[in-house]
Amino acid sequence: MTDHESIAAALAAAQSEMGKALKDSTNPHFRSKYADLGNVMDACLPALNKNGIAVFQPVGRDDLGVYVDTVLLHTSGEKLECRVPLILGKNDMQGFGSAQTYARRYGLMTMAGIAPEDDDGNAAAKSAPAPRQQAKPAPDHSQAVTYLQEADTLPDLAERWEKLPNETKRIPAVISAKDARKAELTPKEPEQSPITDDEIPY
Repeated sequence: MTDHESIAAALAAAQSEMGKALKDSTNPHFRSKYADLGNVMDACLPALNKNGIAVFQPVGRDDLGVYVDTVLLHTSGEKLECRVPLILGKNDMQGFGSAQTYARRYGLMTMAGIAPEDDDGNAAAKSAPAPRQQAKPAPDHSQAVTYLQEADTLPDLAERWEKLPNETKRIPAVISAKDARKAELTPKEPEQSPITDDEIPY
C-alpha cells in the first residue's frame, strides 16, 4: 500500500492507475453493452485500496427518502462522500435491489471519475422527448389578392404577378384573384347583332 498524506493525493494517484470499466453486461431492452457494478469495482477498487482508500456504501434515509452513500475513507481519516437517492421502479424488494445497485454503481463511478458509455445513458437519450415543433402560422394571402385586384391594366397585372413570391403564386385564392382581374381587364368583343332578312342583299 502506498502512503499519502491526504485523500486528495491518494485519489489522484489511484485515478492514474485505474483501468477502464469493461462493458461486459448486456441490456436486453436496448441491445447494448454496459459496465455493471462488478465491472466498475474491478476498475477502481484495486487502485483505491493500493493508495490507502477504502470504499463503503451504506443505505440511509432522510427527509427526501432512501439513499445510498458512497464513502471514500482514507488512512489519514479524511473522507469524501457522494449521495444518490433511490428511485424505485417497482415497490418491492426486486425494485429496491435494482435501485440500490444502480445507486452504488453511479455513486462509485462519480467518486472514482469513471464515465463509461452505458445503457442508462442510451436509455435517457432514447426516451428524451423530441422538441415540439411550433406550427407555422398560415400565411396571409389577402394582401396579395388586394394587390392583384388593384391592377389597372393587363400589363400592370402581369407586372404585379411577376413580383409575387413563387409560393404565393401557387395559392388557389391568389390564382383565382389574378384570373378574375384578368377577365375584368380583358376588352370584350362587341356583340354582333343578328342578321335579318332586310340585310341580306338580293
